[in-house]
Amino acid sequence: MIKDWNVGTMLSVSSGYWRGCTLQAAVRLKIFTELGAGPGDAARVAESVGSDVRATGLLLDALAAMGLLVKTDDRYENSPFAMQFLVAGSPGYMGHIILHHHHILDGWAQLDQAVIRGEKVARRSYGAENERESFLLGMFNLAMGVAPHMAAAFDLAGRRRLLDLGGGPGTYAIHFCKANPDLSAIILDRPTTEPFARKTVARFGLTGRIDFIGGDFNIDPIGGGPYDVAWLSHILHSNSPEQCRECLEKTAAALEPGGMILIHDFILNDSKDGPEFPALFALNMLLGTEDGRSYSRAEIFAMLEQAGITDIVHHEFRTPNDSSVIGGIKK
Repeated sequence: MIKDWNVGTMLSVSSGYWRGCTLQAAVRLKIFTELGAGPGDAARVAESVGSDVRATGLLLDALAAMGLLVKTDDRYENSPFAMQFLVAGSPGYMGHIILHHHHILDGWAQLDQAVIRGEKVARRSYGAENERESFLLGMFNLAMGVAPHMAAAFDLAGRRRLLDLGGGPGTYAIHFCKANPDLSAIILDRPTTEPFARKTVARFGLTGRIDFIGGDFNIDPIGGGPYDVAWLSHILHSNSPEQCRECLEKTAAALEPGGMILIHDFILNDSKDGPEFPALFALNMLLGTEDGRSYSRAEIFAMLEQAGITDIVHHEFRTPNDSSVIGGIKK
């Protein structure tokens, strides 16, 4: 949160999308990946990525000014940060989530209209498959930085069966199983997610312990149970309050008595004016969903209590995007 606003700060915030678009263009054009093979001048980069030499030079200079490239004479090379996170194929690659941000940019440009009408906006399409891939792999990239810490933070000793509801590629199920050798898991998500999930699970050698059930948890029953722990990561914010209540009641019903439920999301304070990222993310949900938004700590506590969950605790972590976890136990 910016505490001391001034004209310079205001202008920096207003033009912040310039930096975002510059980064997104470089990822779309595979600039960092091209330079991952070694330094080059604008002409070499332009030839490799199929772009105009003059315009490529302007983009490379902007990236150097941002500190993502290093310029020496007329040659450019990746900064250490860019080498780690922006070269496709590197273990820390974050390009997929950057592409997802590009795909939703058109919606953010129409935020005023969404506020006027109170509903999501139509935005340009980059192809359903491209958008699905960048979203799922982007979520995987982000979760890979958080999941090991979450798996270490919660004691699942003695628990045998985990439900990863809406688990996408299964990142959290993977890390909870890695941290708990006696644990098996079910990922329940839409059928279109299954190929990504099975491929990811196989990468970690956990095919025998993690399975996938295709379905829509807002409509279909939660199968594969009973479970003694349920993990719901970034599920509530896509849904209306009534859908959230129904989802939590169905999840609680799939738990054994004494089962644990853990909700990981962008959780607002009770006055809903912070933290900053969850408050901004609520607008992202306005733009892209029918009724989704960020929910407050008090709202989630009330939903869990209504679902028969007790011993509710808010676990606050220092994650890059102010996410946190609320957990409780089924009576």
